[in-house]
Amino acid sequence: MHLSPSGKGVEDSRLQAVLQLAESCEYEAEHTRQVTRLALRLFDELRPLHGLGAEERFWLQCGALLHDIGWIEGQRGHHKTALRIILNTPLLPFDAQERLIIGSVARYHRKALPREKHDHFAALEPTEQRIVCVLAAILRVADGLDRTHQSTVEDLSCEIQPGQMIVKCAVRWPAEVERQVALDKGQLLEQVLNQQLVIEWDLL
Repeated sequence: MHLSPSGKGVEDSRLQAVLQLAESCEYEAEHTRQVTRLALRLFDELRPLHGLGAEERFWLQCGALLHDIGWIEGQRGHHKTALRIILNTPLLPFDAQERLIIGSVARYHRKALPREKHDHFAALEPTEQRIVCVLAAILRVADGLDRTHQSTVEDLSCEIQPGQMIVKCAVRWPAEVERQVALDKGQLLEQVLNQQLVIEWDLL
């Protein structure tokens, strides 16, 4: 599953397949791009805490781009629908294990936290389960930061202190809804990184 030195082109072609699937599911492009952008920023800024690398970052990117494709069948349970589509679609050039990881990341962007009683999660190796937990935790916070789908957060940075990870968001206006939802959805991130999540606004 690891990319070869010339694997950038392979990654690009896989990303194109992901985008093709998202488009076929009539995804909300602006919200999805915003959530994906914020998720990747969080991944990069929190790297000293999670220690994951380029392959895991790519899986996060894919999971973020696909997190809302389940809306094609309606809002209710769309996170579970996204998982089912990712596991079964012929459009994605991923092996079974990658589908499980990316699908689980998308599935856990809302509602229930990862649990062994979920078959798709139990099918993963313990190291892969941790990866899913970290990536899904990041995606949950990123999704919360665009709760109103208004792309309020222009950029973010993280300050890591003993026992705390402070996410500093450059925002156009003090959108308290986003901050509170991101904090609420940050429970998993606090658990997997063993740090308290703090979110601060910096008005532009």
